[in-house]
Amino acid sequence: MLSKRIIVCLDVREGKTTKGIKFKDNIDIGDPVEMARRYYEAGADEIVFYDITASHEKRDIMIDVVTRVAGTIFIPFSVGGGIRTVQDMRNVLLAGAEKVSVNSAAVKDPAIIADGARAFGSQCVVLGMDVKQVEKIEQIPSGYEIVINGGRTHMGIDALAWAQKAERLGAGEICLNSIDADGAKEGYEMTLTRMISEHVSIPVIASGGAGSPQHICDVLTEGKADAGLVASIVHYGTYSIKQIKHFLGERNVPVRTVW
Repeated sequence: MLSKRIIVCLDVREGKTTKGIKFKDNIDIGDPVEMARRYYEAGADEIVFYDITASHEKRDIMIDVVTRVAGTIFIPFSVGGGIRTVQDMRNVLLAGAEKVSVNSAAVKDPAIIADGARAFGSQCVVLGMDVKQVEKIEQIPSGYEIVINGGRTHMGIDALAWAQKAERLGAGEICLNSIDADGAKEGYEMTLTRMISEHVSIPVIASGGAGSPQHICDVLTEGKADAGLVASIVHYGTYSIKQIKHFLGERNVPVRTVW
């Protein structure tokens, strides 16, 4: 059985790691380069770096910060935010990232997924999905809608249909973020995660809501996610990567050991 991954998310704004609740009221909490190195040394399986205002501000990602993080860690490193073209993808990969996450740009022009997969391989292309629960209507039969630009813009696109389309286009992985659960530390959005995980064949990273190791255990088992993304609970020292992995290991969830 493949090991489940614990992935640490660094949301970056103006060169600083930041954290908010449901994409609002963000506060700066540290230097992303120092934090990435600390989590790498602590046993994280992967680091995800999001330039959270690049798309909204219509600017390029902070490539200098990407380069500095990539030179500090020796685990897979995924980067997203402000990536609008295949050239943007190439720049991020040349800066040292192993994967590129496309979100808003892919919703506006899905061809970037196929183009990126052809140029670099599906394993390099991650679809970032920001999702809100809404009333079920004909256009959104799952009851979960895609939003973009940091949760600012509702797109009228059904989340399940979009996940399946992205897989067909060549996405190699999905990072599924529930805005309703984001930063609340009350648990992942289990219904959404299970629904997407059961209807695509590519790995799904659950994002938004981790408040305890039990929440992570639940989403990796009942939610059928391949990885759990964490932020607040490790940023504020509530739990360490080692504590999370030991908890999971004791419950027979396969994880890479941290000694």
